[in-house]
Amino acid sequence: MAVKHETDLYPPIKAYFASRGYEVRAEVRGCDLVALRPDEEMPVIVEMKKTFTLPLLLQGVDRQRTGAAVWLAVERNRTKKGAHNQRFPELAALCGRLGLGLMTVTFYKTKEPVIEVWREPAAVSGRAYALSAGAAGSGVAEAAEAAYAAGYAASAGGRKRAGAKPLLREFAARSGDYNVGGSTGRKLVTAYRERAIQCALALGCRGPLAPREIQALTGVPNAGGLLRDNHYGWFRKPGRGLYELTREGRLGLREFAEVTAVWAAKLEWASGWEERIQGGEEEAR
Repeated sequence: MAVKHETDLYPPIKAYFASRGYEVRAEVRGCDLVALRPDEEMPVIVEMKKTFTLPLLLQGVDRQRTGAAVWLAVERNRTKKGAHNQRFPELAALCGRLGLGLMTVTFYKTKEPVIEVWREPAAVSGRAYALSAGAAGSGVAEAAEAAYAAGYAASAGGRKRAGAKPLLREFAARSGDYNVGGSTGRKLVTAYRERAIQCALALGCRGPLAPREIQALTGVPNAGGLLRDNHYGWFRKPGRGLYELTREGRLGLREFAEVTAVWAAKLEWASGWEERIQGGEEEAR
């Protein structure tokens, strides 16, 4: 059963890593999937394609600059046994020479997808990498933040680990997994967008506020800079030193309602945000 979209590969691969104690995020700084466990300082990266291609191989090699364990994942289509991209033992040997992991996903009409591991990634941070079971999935964001804040030595290994800093920082700043790996042409929920949602939620629930008030309410660092940049067109200044929510901002909160609801629950003062946002929009009309 051939998949129609690259995104079809994401759910079974995510479930595979989640079952082994990993917290998973999609589309982190261009990586299809990033996974992290509390007991490991370095992340796992998975790049996915429907078939094995040279661009996929080169992409995997490029991701190794971060020092993460890098996997390539493709569909195993049982109807294309003679195709060059189905010669998985040979492809696994090639990946092994490059230090890349290789896994395939086989889809069926009447049962769950099956994942096969053909080759595991090479050693990471000076120790053998193994996708073992166990390890609780809690505390991963804290682990990512701690790894980011710890800093790394200036050795060759340290430089590789330092390459993971942007990944770890973005991973830690997200409250959940709201994207689908392999997506194209979709608006992604990034850490920046989550901070914008928090600021918009404060304005939608409390009315016009000064940046320092928004920062105090939400904990968003440098809220003033985010409001001034106004990347999504969600904010405007009704007066000196104050910001308010635009109609686009109210629509944005509803467009990303799942994320908004998560932050509304975290920010206890934001209860009943849907009614407040709707009421504000009616007043604007």
